[in-house]
Amino acid sequence: MRALVTGAGGMLGRDLVAVLAAEHTVTPATRAELDVTDAAAVHAAVTGHDVVVNAAAWTDVDGAESDETAATRVNGEAVAHLARACAAHGARLIQISTDYVFPGHADTPYREDTPTAPINAYGRSKLAGELAVTRLLPDAGYVVRTAWLYGTHGRNFVSTMLGLADQREFLDVVDDQRGQPTWSRALARQVVALAGAALAGRATPGVYHGTCAGETTWYGLARAAFALHGLDSDRIRPITSDRFPRPAARPAYSVLGHDRWAAAGLSPLPDWHATLSDALAPAAPPSPWKVA
Repeated sequence: MRALVTGAGGMLGRDLVAVLAAEHTVTPATRAELDVTDAAAVHAAVTGHDVVVNAAAWTDVDGAESDETAATRVNGEAVAHLARACAAHGARLIQISTDYVFPGHADTPYREDTPTAPINAYGRSKLAGELAVTRLLPDAGYVVRTAWLYGTHGRNFVSTMLGLADQREFLDVVDDQRGQPTWSRALARQVVALAGAALAGRATPGVYHGTCAGETTWYGLARAAFALHGLDSDRIRPITSDRFPRPAARPAYSVLGHDRWAAAGLSPLPDWHATLSDALAPAAPPSPWKVA
């Protein structure tokens, strides 16, 4: 496999590069190395690759509310550039998307084919990217929706909570939003497995849900991280979302179903608590969780 990873400097991108490099040929492309909004540059970068994994994205959810055009340029129009380039070069495209394409009003996991209805600008911009993949690359395009990512590289909820442990006696954390904490390294392994299945003709193009099994709240995740890190989880106190008003509305329920993996001969990601335990294990180098 010869893979191009865009957004290779980010949390997921760096894990994708590491997982791919163990067994395959990978070209990492950071934001500085490849402007995904430049169609000509994208076309040239895709040349010679079997698979493109697009981890490049506008991830500022609140910022998208004030500049949806810019967010859509990166999350929507740039994906169309990648899809056209992949079509021209016969490459598979795996587009990383989000739970935010759903409104968050459900009480059972969203299926891969559940109608989308984003409630904020970020979700609309990511949905534009999904639609570009399915429209322009119907036979070689894959969308992997994920959510609540944390990992070694970059800022994320888990590292923030553990970093604040040395600064505050108590932490107030939202307990009325439900989702699936997902370790970026575990997701990277799943995406690489999907790429292999796609090249082997075992994985049907379309939407897959790349989140860990089970569900919890941000409060539950913070308590679990504290406990696994040897901290007193009772220092985490539950609050409601209205205590922290944000420019962009957040889905209250972001739990995704994982039915499509079986048809590709792949198991879905394991339980979120098990992967959190792996991520925080003392033997997992390097350990980013002690933040000054």
